[in-house]
Amino acid sequence: MRLAHLHLPNITPFKHVSSLQQILTSRFLTHKKVESPPHPPDPTIITFTPNPVYTTGRRDLPPSPHSRSPFTTLSLPPSLQPIRSLITGSASNRTPPVAEYHPTLRGGQTTYHGPGQLVAYTILDLRRLGLTPRCHIRLLENSIIDVLRGFDIRGFVTEDPGVWVSAATGPTIPPKIKKITAVGVHLRRHISSYGIGLNVTEEPMWFFQQIVACGLDGREATSLAGQGVEGVTIEDVADRFVRSFVERLKSDCSGNGEAIDTVYKIEEKDIIETEP
Repeated sequence: MRLAHLHLPNITPFKHVSSLQQILTSRFLTHKKVESPPHPPDPTIITFTPNPVYTTGRRDLPPSPHSRSPFTTLSLPPSLQPIRSLITGSASNRTPPVAEYHPTLRGGQTTYHGPGQLVAYTILDLRRLGLTPRCHIRLLENSIIDVLRGFDIRGFVTEDPGVWVSAATGPTIPPKIKKITAVGVHLRRHISSYGIGLNVTEEPMWFFQQIVACGLDGREATSLAGQGVEGVTIEDVADRFVRSFVERLKSDCSGNGEAIDTVYKIEEKDIIETEP
């Protein structure tokens, strides 16, 4: 089986990437409905960096339109109400918004994506790959842990979602754990979407400090740069993630489904031009 990798090198609107993801997931779902289906779509990983955006998962969606105030132009979940001005701007101070808001169907709660971060969406048929939903999450986590190991950083998982590192805080203060990667997925008929957000530079840190990310009060975020890794590009980290994903799939889940033997690069037009 072949795995397609689309990397978008420039900062890309979150809504646009969501549309690309929707095209791919729709193809998988359509394929499942066909009585004598042709060859199934190739699994695809999209790696990109979006414009500044706060997103919520199914556990933290905004109130329905019927329950919000008629004077409120944008429905936000309680987690984002304290920073409404960052998302809508301030008419009185004539300040524009600094981030967008998009609710999503992934698991989890509120988080941030934006410049300085690698976001990877994995659009896969879990049954074809022989993955259970839990194994899929572990596959994403272990792939990130392998990427971190390549930079001499020890990543690990806890009872809380995501991938974490032990961050030194000073010569006399014990290390504290900080979150370096968020993980959240959506499944429909065993077709996965969404994936991970790995902080590469310190640029996202200010945005994380404005919220209680993933509902974990008191927990801080960090990045590769925050752990001493400088000069690495988003594209380099993206390629490392895809390689780790394939290798982990072979080592952790071999024998349960079809193997990925080839990774090939695609461009955005390859997705759009083949859309019926």
